[in-house]
Amino acid sequence: MDSLIFLIPIALFLGLIGLGAFLWSMRTGQYDDLDGASYRALFEEDEIEKDQEKDKTGK
Repeated sequence: MDSLIFLIPIALFLGLIGLGAFLWSMRTGQYDDLDGASYRALFEEDEIEKDQEKDKTGK
């Protein structure tokens, strides 16, 4: 029982830290564009391949 006196406040404190981090991320827009990074990676790769093909053909 004595250990619960320490564990419950620690668990509540860690939960509040997690909730605070989540609320901060929502306010700063961290979840606004979930698909953008994956599309940018794909499109960037396609553009690099097109540039390499242009260099090979000389056009």
